[in-house]
Amino acid sequence: MLVKTYGSAVFGVNALTITIEVSISGGNKYYMVGLPDNAVKESLQRVASAINVAGFRMPKQKIVVNLAPADIKKEGSSYDLPIAIGILAASGQIPSEELADYFIMGELSLDGAIQPIRGALPIAIQAQMEGFKGFILPRQNVREAAIVDGLVAYGVETLAQVIAFFNKSEPLEQVKINTKEEFLKNIGNYEHDFSDVKGQENIKRALEIAAAGGHNVILIGPPGAGKTMLAKRLPTILPPLNLYEALETTKIHSVAGKLSAADALMTIRPYRSPHHTISDVALVGGGISPQPGEISLAHNGVLFLDELPEFKRTVLEVMRQPLEDRKVAISRARFSVEYPASFMLVASMNPCPCGFYNHPEKECVCAPGVVQKYLSKISGPLLDRIDLHVEVTPVDFSELASSREAEKSEHIRARVIKAREIQDHRFADKEDLHYNAQMSPKMVRKVCQISDAGTALLKTAMERLGLSARAYDRILKVARTIADLDQSENVELEHLAESINYRSLDRDGWAG
Repeated sequence: MLVKTYGSAVFGVNALTITIEVSISGGNKYYMVGLPDNAVKESLQRVASAINVAGFRMPKQKIVVNLAPADIKKEGSSYDLPIAIGILAASGQIPSEELADYFIMGELSLDGAIQPIRGALPIAIQAQMEGFKGFILPRQNVREAAIVDGLVAYGVETLAQVIAFFNKSEPLEQVKINTKEEFLKNIGNYEHDFSDVKGQENIKRALEIAAAGGHNVILIGPPGAGKTMLAKRLPTILPPLNLYEALETTKIHSVAGKLSAADALMTIRPYRSPHHTISDVALVGGGISPQPGEISLAHNGVLFLDELPEFKRTVLEVMRQPLEDRKVAISRARFSVEYPASFMLVASMNPCPCGFYNHPEKECVCAPGVVQKYLSKISGPLLDRIDLHVEVTPVDFSELASSREAEKSEHIRARVIKAREIQDHRFADKEDLHYNAQMSPKMVRKVCQISDAGTALLKTAMERLGLSARAYDRILKVARTIADLDQSENVELEHLAESINYRSLDRDGWAG
């Protein structure tokens, strides 16, 4: 007898329907075909044990399991459950009439318990698109699948529950999630707040500008000045995720297996802070079985690289293209996957190995030329993609001891949202352009027009401060964002002057 059950394989952040065909005939061997990897091949041992524990029998006949389409490699253990149900139906132990209505996915333990899977959300979206009635999956993943409208999601804990459902002896309980309610429940619910930071008003201002225009930023300062503390609070002043961004972000974390059982939808912007020993593949994604890297897990949020010069040069260089394209393509001999990677890069670094170059009180003990050598670990092309260079100085004791309450994140966020609304209106006819940092040089010339006085100021600044040519467009982009924060139609002199101030590392002799 031939029976078909249905599951899915995840490629990138999208899913593809897989048909699990089970045929039982005379003989006594098991065959698994359709390009299965070792985890899939081993499933027959898990399936046999789980079926026996559930009180049913594993047929002692020739069983052929085909995973179609057969030219796509099938990976992982999530095909255990549909294979088990297929074998039971093909051997006549459960009815097969309703199997075509459901996607079934889950890993089986030897005792019949069902373990969680990765990528439940993109699989649920695929099931809904293909017109399936429902999705039977592990209870730990059911909230991810339940946010897809028009699809019935059943969370199960054991193989026996699924068998009872198809035998109509015990119904499964549908899990329902109100997507809008779930989205609004935790939106803006952040653990950190800018009001925790004493002093550092100029740094807060720089981060406000960065958030308003989506600009990448690097913080340069001595140890203990508050660089990490400030970076952690940057997501709290970014505009809240919209529903589309929340679904997109949730899909990536679902594929990576980073969602907890309590999460149905990610409603706050991600913040990723990898250690400086991270490998190239872990940062941008890939591997033998491609998975999203840190830059994709930071999609629609913030990627914080602490102690930037300590990262391996190759790790930093592979980030250059994703910073421009806002996506990363992982190519293999038989296939290629693409992960979104639109994130804000926030980096921090000490100004020198000892950490006290340019310190107002402590003396730098680094030998001559060491500071420049330290800074040169960051390549020009990477630095070219960072719009704001901000010097962070230690907080004075009087500010630390002050009882004056600092401005809350929600007030800063309100100003950022207003500036983003101006940019949304400005780039309304551009599909892939949403904020100032994404502007091309041609667009900069069109949008960031300055007066003769502004041109003179910029020329003087570039000559006197020794600013590089690459700093020109960056200054204009940041000046446009500052003007947007001021609700100003034109880029004025004061906007340019403030923007010029954020190009520390472009100055000749900064580390000389």
